[in-house]
Amino acid sequence: MALPLGYPLRNLVHRRLRTGLTVAVIALVVIATTLFLGLVSSMRRTLATTGSPDNLIVLRKGSDNDGSSAVPLEAHQALRFFDGVGKSAAGEPLASPELVVQPFFKTEAGGRENVLVRGVEPIALAVHEEVRIAEGRMFEPAQGEAVVGRGVASRYRGAQLGRDLRFGRRSWKIVGVLDSDGSSFESEVWVDVRDLAADAKRTIPYSGLRLKLAPGADRDALIRRIEADSRWTLGAKPETEYYAKQAESANVFYVLVVGLAVLAGFGAAFGATNTMYSAVQARIAEIGTLRALGFSRGSVMQAFLIESIGLAALGLVVGVAIAVPLAVAVSQALGGIAFGLSTFSTSVITLRVSPFDIAIAAFLALAVGVGGGLAPAWRAANLRPVEALRKG
Repeated sequence: MALPLGYPLRNLVHRRLRTGLTVAVIALVVIATTLFLGLVSSMRRTLATTGSPDNLIVLRKGSDNDGSSAVPLEAHQALRFFDGVGKSAAGEPLASPELVVQPFFKTEAGGRENVLVRGVEPIALAVHEEVRIAEGRMFEPAQGEAVVGRGVASRYRGAQLGRDLRFGRRSWKIVGVLDSDGSSFESEVWVDVRDLAADAKRTIPYSGLRLKLAPGADRDALIRRIEADSRWTLGAKPETEYYAKQAESANVFYVLVVGLAVLAGFGAAFGATNTMYSAVQARIAEIGTLRALGFSRGSVMQAFLIESIGLAALGLVVGVAIAVPLAVAVSQALGGIAFGLSTFSTSVITLRVSPFDIAIAAFLALAVGVGGGLAPAWRAANLRPVEALRKG
């Protein structure tokens, strides 16, 4: 004979203190796990969405990032007319020469962080199609103006629209705010490439080039031609591959977070197990009565297991209900979450909890419920009715 489903569920209501304590422990594990996983997935998502599969990045051979590369003016003037490079509607080659520097910016909290400043020409917005001006306008060349990413505007002093931002040897007027759907371009400042080269006293004006492929162009053939040109020692790769390499810096952190989540899960499972064992001990007479009334071992075990899983489900609901708005509040309070890239600059991300993060937390909570309730449920099911009634 099986116990009705309402029996274990009513026990959760009637034993409020035990239910509340167990739910609180599981909810804390869910909150911590969800926030940590949300941080890692936000980092990986930011870098994974940066760049276009139709763009090539051209750097000096041996350089793994813009900051350590140098490309001469003559190379830009030649490469922009190579077969396979796209053209705008006006017939201008879609080739963006760029220079990057990494000055220190002051955060609103008073700290200092390296921020990537990218010198570009107006053609950059056509090459980087995912980047758009969300507020204000694009800078005018040779006017000491700048546009900043949303992450920069929210985190650093003087980086807001209409203000003067000082870095290098001068101040720059902020005339626009960049948006790129959360990619790492939102953590950059864009200025005129010639202004930046003059301010940084760079004799070689560019760090690298971005080339947009023409429709139907053979990408590999263009890469081979660039790398085979003996006038310069240059290499080329897809822009998405370049940023995917940088995303590897998040992988170690991801493994660490998963390890911490598993350890926290073991702790929560141990607490749930102790709670359920206590419940079995306090309800020996009740279990004996159920067995004496003819309820099978399997039905008693099932009831206690359902009760444990119910506690885990309640903990999951409470934990997610707290974690999602907490992620938004933390991100807003800190002006975004900053982490260092392999290029030694800072990327500012918006902390978001994804459905995948919640799914992992749900799996962990379910594992806690099953793992924590299985042994106590087995003990309850295997109590002899006469012995249980005598002890009760």
